[in-house]
Amino acid sequence: MEKVYTSLNEIKEDINNSQVNCAQLVQSYLNRIEENKHLNAFLEVFTEDAKASAKAIDAKIANGTAGKLAGMVVAIKDNICYKGHKVSSSSKILEDFESLFSSTAVERLIAEDAIIIGRTNCDEFAMGSSNENSAYGPVLNAIDNTKVPGGSSGGSAVAVQANLCLASLGSDTGGSVRQPASFCNVIGMKPTYGRVSRYGLVAYASSFDQIGPFTHNIEDMALITEVISGGDEYDTTCSKREVPNLSGNLKLDKKLKLTYFRSYIENEGLDAEVKARFYEIIEQLKAEGHTVEETEFEYLDYLVPTYYVLTTAEASSNLARFDGIHYGYRSPNATDLESTYKLSRTEGFGKEVKRRIMLGTYVLSAGFYDAYYAKGQKVRRLIKDKTDATLSKYDFILTPTSPHTPFDIGQQSNDQIKMYLEDIYTAQAPLAGIPAISLPLGQHSNGLPFGIQVMAKSFGEQDLLAFSKYLMDNN
Repeated sequence: MEKVYTSLNEIKEDINNSQVNCAQLVQSYLNRIEENKHLNAFLEVFTEDAKASAKAIDAKIANGTAGKLAGMVVAIKDNICYKGHKVSSSSKILEDFESLFSSTAVERLIAEDAIIIGRTNCDEFAMGSSNENSAYGPVLNAIDNTKVPGGSSGGSAVAVQANLCLASLGSDTGGSVRQPASFCNVIGMKPTYGRVSRYGLVAYASSFDQIGPFTHNIEDMALITEVISGGDEYDTTCSKREVPNLSGNLKLDKKLKLTYFRSYIENEGLDAEVKARFYEIIEQLKAEGHTVEETEFEYLDYLVPTYYVLTTAEASSNLARFDGIHYGYRSPNATDLESTYKLSRTEGFGKEVKRRIMLGTYVLSAGFYDAYYAKGQKVRRLIKDKTDATLSKYDFILTPTSPHTPFDIGQQSNDQIKMYLEDIYTAQAPLAGIPAISLPLGQHSNGLPFGIQVMAKSFGEQDLLAFSKYLMDNN
């Protein structure tokens, strides 16, 4: 039985003691991926590339020139570009499309000698909360194969959960890293909007999308976030502010002032055991000398509607480029220009993507623009202002990540309202543009995991990670 690693420090220690090298490490991950094919986490494994990278990095380790991620094997979500490799956003419309360039996040990982092992399955164009919307079938939760892994970054979450790689990248638009992290018992973080470049991330909703990592521990999370963060000339929305030494400063050295929102917790939709565990953590924090106060956030009922009005509008605009003309899928039944557009998009997009394009086109249309899109932008501003005001008084906001544990595959796929409400606790952070993390701190009597979410002020990743480590170490 090959050793299963859950931290880069462990790997580095064994490399230094000649217990393992990158080539052996990659081979053991490739074996595990093969053994766990039934989970459907990977759409493609970059076997030869990963082996070649491992060999080159072993040589760098031997001569002392290896980067800070040497020994880290990473999977990337199938909406993150990697030059010379396919990227399809788990959609038929991008079938066999090969990327001409690498995303900035991938470039930065490779520059520090991370090994990219493959691309992971996801909800088509990152639209979904269960990973059942992929053109290539659902991903299965490794803890219980009858359950969903969460979405849209389900494949990336399961890849880390099942130890098919050490860490992975997902993307988070409304909770697509944090909710699967909660369902798969791993750590998932959405950085501040603009902290990580979106260059090379296939767009769903450009003012929300952020690349975020999945890891087993906070140290690895801090290190990857530090590596992929920072200004980028290819993304004008990417912040140029200096990236702090996230991985070198994970000590919490002060008593905190925290809050949670009463309406979030005293909510009939929240599972009783998730609620009990949440209050248990609150009481523990109080006992440790931190101040925790209950406050109110009056916009809870507006979060999901605002999120879906704005993101579908942006999706309608962003996905217009997939038309059967430029690249990707083109219908073989098309006979002229109009039928090429109509049939390629009808046959190439899945049901959920078509639904969101239609919704977005509707809210942007003349006569409805002011009633929906313009109003949605105003409500977003109210949500952001209220969130920022709360975080000016408190260090962090605590909430559950999801109202419940993973549900059965097929259980909710025909109930759109129920599916959209999966984002109830995760939509606030992207609407406000702030960082948020899901920590695997809950175990239900049904044997399934659930996460606790921590939200911090904009560009507060340093403090967020230090507090997260404190919570993980004390629970």
